[in-house]
Amino acid sequence: MYNIPDYKKGEPIMQIYADNAATTRMSETALAVMTEALKIDFGNPSSLYTIGQKAKEKLEEARAEVAKIINAEPREILFTSGGSEADNQALLTGAMIGKKKGKKHIISSAFEHHAILHTLRKLEKNGFEVTLLPVHENGIVRVDELEAAIREDTCLVTIMTANNEIGTIQPIAEIGEICKSRGVLFHTDAVQAVGHLPIDVKQQNIDMLSASAHKFHGPKGVGFLYARKGILLSNLIEGGAQERGKRAGTENLPGILSMTAALQEAVADMDKNNAHMKKVRDYLIEGLSEIPHSALNGEKEHRLPGNVNFSFEGIEGESILILLDMKGISASSGSACTSGSLDPSHVLLSIGRIHDVAHGSLRLSIGEDITIEEADYIIENVKEVVAHLRSFSPVWRDLTEGKKEFILK
Repeated sequence: MYNIPDYKKGEPIMQIYADNAATTRMSETALAVMTEALKIDFGNPSSLYTIGQKAKEKLEEARAEVAKIINAEPREILFTSGGSEADNQALLTGAMIGKKKGKKHIISSAFEHHAILHTLRKLEKNGFEVTLLPVHENGIVRVDELEAAIREDTCLVTIMTANNEIGTIQPIAEIGEICKSRGVLFHTDAVQAVGHLPIDVKQQNIDMLSASAHKFHGPKGVGFLYARKGILLSNLIEGGAQERGKRAGTENLPGILSMTAALQEAVADMDKNNAHMKKVRDYLIEGLSEIPHSALNGEKEHRLPGNVNFSFEGIEGESILILLDMKGISASSGSACTSGSLDPSHVLLSIGRIHDVAHGSLRLSIGEDITIEEADYIIENVKEVVAHLRSFSPVWRDLTEGKKEFILK
């Protein structure tokens, strides 16, 4: 927390970053490791001379450490540019393996990240059939529905570990067990979960997993794909023998070393950080619940420790963001208007929020450094902003005058 001037009122206000699901600030440890690597470990790991071989050693040490953290083997870790690349390669791999066996059916959920949904759409154009499971009002995939959806020609199941918008945590271990018993590959987009939730790929029967460094205080532009031994990965990038020939291009060693340091730090402090964030998260939920005609989106208990996602009837999410930003609060909305789309979040629609309600949503994704004082500031200002926006909203006027019925009671 630090003070900056309010350029509208000329008064000092708090500056609170509450959009950690979008990206996190690099930790001092990760930054120091990256800086040192840029200065010292600059060699190409593919080179045969000493500087290159030292870089190679550091690369493999990082691979072994990442593998250890998720209970994998080093050779099962492939370094990528981030979660989207890892997602694409995993889905392409599962599809191609299935195609060779005459199986072209894939199961996913309706509220996956677009890196998954857009790739599935592309596969559909190439003859694959996709089943998107509902996630219901609580934002949780039902295991019995997933099991019932598996067919003889199902080649892949891809379900995210935790949702990026509403933070709900999926029953990954149960899904993995079902997939294993039915002989179906299981991939999970764990971008929001790695570094924040315990991951054990063997215990959870995960065949492939995607992760991205900038979600756990590492740098942008680097991540990894875990692929269980025996899975022959399909290449996305051709042109070199790096990463066992499965991902061409000189490895981003400074990024990889920095990511590894950030992940080690996140896992070491996970229990302490999560306990604190859950306390503040629940405090925020309790405070924001006092706003009339509002609702928490997604299951309250089975959600990421730092995620709070609310819908407020009668207002627009984009307006909330602008006014909160003027108060020094950085957050995001359930609405996709900031990306140039007039459509509300597909995640909120998938849990049954109607368009008007989904448009008036706010996501707060707090970090481990959040304080109760900052939480009070957020609650106070969200209440003020919602009341202000409702004061001149024609939709809110129609609702309060009885011309329309309230959806959120």
